[in-house]
Amino acid sequence: MIEIFIKGGPIMWPLLALSLIAFTVVLERLVFIVMEKWRWRPNLVGEILTLVERDDPDAAARLGNESNDFVARALGYALSHREKSFSEAMLRAANRELKRFNRGLTILDTAITLAPLLGLLGTVTGMISSFNMLGGEELGAPTAITGGIAEALIATAFGLIIAITCLIPFNYLNSRIEKMEGELLACGEQLKLLVEGR
Repeated sequence: MIEIFIKGGPIMWPLLALSLIAFTVVLERLVFIVMEKWRWRPNLVGEILTLVERDDPDAAARLGNESNDFVARALGYALSHREKSFSEAMLRAANRELKRFNRGLTILDTAITLAPLLGLLGTVTGMISSFNMLGGEELGAPTAITGGIAEALIATAFGLIIAITCLIPFNYLNSRIEKMEGELLACGEQLKLLVEGR
């Protein structure tokens, strides 16, 4: 494997760095999603909504603010800052929570786009050096030229492997974020109806 890596040329080092960054982001985001799912307490959200329905929004806000559940925390924040505009407070709370979920995904998206381009750059530079042999003394050795082209394609292969490997967790993480966002918005709308009904 190390021999193949070295044959890929100098562009393999940026590809290696990119793959390590992407792997770190994927690992951190997966741990984050698992922890948030573990902290998720739908019953607590129900208690908050019940307290608001019973005309005790301050107790509901306290319960939400003390929670580790992201939905309950957002509802608690919105209830604590409801004096001016509840809708604006809920939107701010939702954005704050969703920002935590989206952290690092831009890096992953960049890695998916950049890896094949870096691989292609490695192939182009490798082919340039292979075609430079045509003017040199090694013209009688066609295997040296074709071998150089084969080596140049290693960078593209690695770039595509990185992009494909990152794409699967990227799509999974996006689907989890959409699910969490839907839960947050649904609970926010329910709370908004209760607050405005009072």
